[in-house]
Amino acid sequence: MSEAKSEALAAKQETKEEKVAKLAKLKEKAEKLAKGIKSEEIDIKKKVKSEEEEKETLAPIEDYLKSSIHLGTRAITPDMRQYVYKRRADSLAVFNTALLDEKIREGSDFLAQFSPEDIVVVCKRDAGAKAVELFSKTTGIRAFIKKYPAGILTNPNLDDFFETELVFICDPWTDKSALEDAKRIKLPVLSICDTNNYTMKIDKVIPGNNKSAKSLGMIFYLLTKLYIQKRKLNITAPPIQEFIENWDTLQPPK
Repeated sequence: MSEAKSEALAAKQETKEEKVAKLAKLKEKAEKLAKGIKSEEIDIKKKVKSEEEEKETLAPIEDYLKSSIHLGTRAITPDMRQYVYKRRADSLAVFNTALLDEKIREGSDFLAQFSPEDIVVVCKRDAGAKAVELFSKTTGIRAFIKKYPAGILTNPNLDDFFETELVFICDPWTDKSALEDAKRIKLPVLSICDTNNYTMKIDKVIPGNNKSAKSLGMIFYLLTKLYIQKRKLNITAPPIQEFIENWDTLQPPK
């Protein structure tokens, strides 16, 4: 074999060896990348799981259903459509339960910005009397139940006139006198709103059934607990059984 051919053969063999070495390095690099991707996927899954755990609802979904907080009316205003999940076969609107939970949290954050002596809660509807009275007694927040004297916030000539910083109402329609008084003197308003309510003039909405004693009991039970926690009050919230009659025997609607 000539010297030139020998050199060419040797160069060809070296090229093959280099290729094998390069392939081995590429394979090793690919395996490392695969391990990294797998590890990243595990971290992402852990993160998602952690976020889901953080989103644990204030009350079990079954309890929300038992309280009928999710059941609206047959009327749905444009203002409340965003909170509605669907209609039942009987045409009743059904609230998005996860969204209700989120809005109760937001409502409690809004409420907790004010001290008890700077809030007034108004509920003319009989269905909310028991829950609002217990909420008021526990937190020290002034309440007007079943009757609200119009002008009590706006007319200094009244004997029982007083000043406040937040008005919390159970229904923009039945509590419209309190709503109008609040807006006349530019006070913020927190309101529970059903599917048939309009939310103009309302600063913070808590969507939910505001016509049922069970539903209002659930809302005020949760707000009582959250208000105490957020304001770090040295008091204990009453159990849900005190807010809702026959709670332990209630069953979720079918």
